[in-house]
Amino acid sequence: MPSTDEFTGWIGLDAKSVEGNLVKSTFQPKVFTDDDIDIRITHCGMCASDLHTLRSGWGPTTYPVVVGHEIVGIVTRKGKNVTQLEIGDRVGVGAQVQSCLKDDCYECTHDNEPYCTDGVYTYNSTFANGDLSYGGYALQGRYPASFAFKIPDALPSEIAAPMMCGGITVYSPLKRNGAGPGKTVGIVGIGGLGHFGLLFAKALGSDKVYAISRSKAKEADVLAMGAEGIIATNELGWSQTWSRKFDLIVSTANNADMPLKDYLSILKPGGRFVQVGLPEEPIPQVQIGPFIMLNAGLLGSLLGSRSEITEMLELSAARGIKSWVKTYPMEEVNKVLVLMEDGKAQYRFVLSN
Repeated sequence: MPSTDEFTGWIGLDAKSVEGNLVKSTFQPKVFTDDDIDIRITHCGMCASDLHTLRSGWGPTTYPVVVGHEIVGIVTRKGKNVTQLEIGDRVGVGAQVQSCLKDDCYECTHDNEPYCTDGVYTYNSTFANGDLSYGGYALQGRYPASFAFKIPDALPSEIAAPMMCGGITVYSPLKRNGAGPGKTVGIVGIGGLGHFGLLFAKALGSDKVYAISRSKAKEADVLAMGAEGIIATNELGWSQTWSRKFDLIVSTANNADMPLKDYLSILKPGGRFVQVGLPEEPIPQVQIGPFIMLNAGLLGSLLGSRSEITEMLELSAARGIKSWVKTYPMEEVNKVLVLMEDGKAQYRFVLSN
């Protein structure tokens, strides 16, 4: 039976909505179950995934759509099976809102919920009963409580919101691939994801952390984030200068024409290159030689597990890690969409109700 509840949000009706054409209107959330919570949304970070989805860049989007998966809000209702949260709690919701969580699911029992075949994303996805999922460009949200996380008191909501996707997207591959003492880590792309990569690589104790970007235009910011410096790929001979220096590189780049061969050449033998940015176009044919000659690993990473999200939030609160954000009223979302599309975010826009 379809939900009769009405929530209010900023809705994308077609691919041109990405141009600042969201419409404020009502929508029907999923049917409320005993495992769900309702939240009053106070903040929502803006992610590049929102843009890709609004313009159907990763494939056809199911319109109407409400994007936004870096959500913080206050619990206003909870189902009878929800014991870990209380009405009034401040919680965060990220890019995934459900997996099967069954005892016989290898992914769900091994901290790999993002890779569960029954996973549901926060927007542009469908629950088992056919209900559509809706994101955080809204006044209210309804989500399974198992994928909502208490925000530590020490983290302001506008700081925590972008961590729910942008933060965990880089925290997980850094943690899983050994970022820490004795390691040299490179972060490709200094945008919303990349700035979190620098902050978390340092927070995890990596000896040396470098930004890798086309130019040194953001050098002052990179140094302020704790990195040792920035490597400019528009400088002649950069890959030779940095040959075999890195244990781990995490790439947030969204461009399909990335110089992958050069990136691999700066890995130490046995090093790993992890791609988290998702270009809309295919990456050109990859040469296998660098992998063999350097015993290198090319990996991908989607999000992070529930335990990693909790760990990331606790680490951020304990270490005083601050997302670099600029906050706008949710009512100005269309203006901010255009700014985001034009690359004006330094380094995350957050919408506030």
